[in-house]
Amino acid sequence: MDIIQYLKGALRWWWLILLSTTIAAVASYLASTQQPRIYQTTTTILVGQVIQKANPDGSDFALTEQLAESYAQIARRQPVLQATVDALGLDMGWQDLQWRVNAYSIPRTQLLGITVQDISPERAVAIADEIAHQLILQSPASPNNKARQDRGQFVQNQLVELEGRIQKAQEQVKELQAKLDTALSAREIKDLQAQIADLETLTDKWQTTYTGLLDFLQGGDSPNYLTVIEPAQLSSTPISPNVKLNVLLAAAVGFVLAVGAALLLEYLDNTFKSVDDLGTSLGLTALGSIERISGNDYKDKLITVHDLFSPTAESYRLIRSNIQFMSVDQPTKSMVITSSNPGEGKSMTAANLAIIMAQAELKTILVDADLRRPTLHKVFGAPNLGGLTDLLRSPEFELNSYMKNTGIENLQLLTSGPLPPNPAELLGSQRMAQLVQLLEEMADVIIFDSPPVLAVTDALVLAKRTDGVIMVTQANRTRRDVTKEALKRLNQVTANLLGIILNQVPRGGGGQYAQYYSRSGQRPVHSRQSSWWRRLPIFLRRRRIPGQ
Repeated sequence: MDIIQYLKGALRWWWLILLSTTIAAVASYLASTQQPRIYQTTTTILVGQVIQKANPDGSDFALTEQLAESYAQIARRQPVLQATVDALGLDMGWQDLQWRVNAYSIPRTQLLGITVQDISPERAVAIADEIAHQLILQSPASPNNKARQDRGQFVQNQLVELEGRIQKAQEQVKELQAKLDTALSAREIKDLQAQIADLETLTDKWQTTYTGLLDFLQGGDSPNYLTVIEPAQLSSTPISPNVKLNVLLAAAVGFVLAVGAALLLEYLDNTFKSVDDLGTSLGLTALGSIERISGNDYKDKLITVHDLFSPTAESYRLIRSNIQFMSVDQPTKSMVITSSNPGEGKSMTAANLAIIMAQAELKTILVDADLRRPTLHKVFGAPNLGGLTDLLRSPEFELNSYMKNTGIENLQLLTSGPLPPNPAELLGSQRMAQLVQLLEEMADVIIFDSPPVLAVTDALVLAKRTDGVIMVTQANRTRRDVTKEALKRLNQVTANLLGIILNQVPRGGGGQYAQYYSRSGQRPVHSRQSSWWRRLPIFLRRRRIPGQ
């Protein structure tokens, strides 16, 4: 069986696939709607002030990138998180908070992101901003750092002193410039200009020092200087749960699991699905396949009578043609219709095959040789008095007095008669052999309905008396090993196996001419290939059908 056949077989479990997908989707939806809503927000911090430099070099960027990675680790450590818990008065430990915080450096930048997830969007914003604040406070460049405070006080004093020096030097320059305006000698002018130049040089030096100290006091270009450039924003849309995505994924998983289960069931299923299975598994001629016939009584099963142009009736015509062309030189006149086990539809197959033979203007006799559970008298509504067992016990073969009228031209019925205590011995008697020979002289075709092969030996005994045997196998029910065992027993008695019929195939799935002929004999719009879906509801109809 190739993959296409497995997939076709898996379609038989469409209801399982649909049910599994629906249950998974509904369960996921209910579970998702019961989960708490999770909100997320992010605070972004700039590490250092390299970006403000006119001509930063690569080492500046490399240093701040490494610092950003370090601060990302520090942001999730106990000192920062515990300080955040204390500052906000959170009802949780720093370890619990750690699960809600994610700090990361953005690659190839000096940016640090602090992301917080919480069921409260307001609390998430507060936590993210407070972690950033605590990180800044605990950085070396923080104004609140004790060492920096001490250095800041010293720098402040230096700034005051430098400011005084600069102011005094500027005043001295003004005085010297005033003297320069009134100087008369060249020597005096040269001395004053030299003094002014020295004071201006000293003033520029002090001014540069003053600017550097002031820049340090304000944070300057320290690589440890942290600045919040994007505070956390209040989010109105939760990031979790994603109901649509959860439902979609659950439905996909349910679908895949159901398809896998269906394929596994098909793989483990040891029954016949199509006539191709019969040929590949048994090496036996497949005479044809018969679709499942709907209806509750035996008359409904006589499809070859009340629905002559149905696909099923056409399948029986195909089987009739296959039987006739199997032995053109020596036509098969007598044949046994049997099965492996009861309930596979052999009796109705025998009845419909006999009718289709009679419709071809072949004089046909249908014999109910199932002397254990006879059925054909019920199918045709005939009395079961004066049947096969009576005929075999009578001293003379007065066949006409035992034949039942079926109401169908060219078709006569020989019922089973009273059930004997020894069916196998009766069917294997010399008297039965004489009867078969006499029937072959009277009719063109004689069809015997016999008990199942594996149930009793009646079919094996009768097979030796006739020209051939036809096996009936029920689709999707009869196991391959069971059919093989039945064929093995028939081969042991050197029975002539004419072929096998696959019976009760799901509608649209087996008959070669399915949907080709309508009831009026015209071709319908839909072909078998385009109406594969028509067979799907049939798979749920598991009730036992009489005579099949």
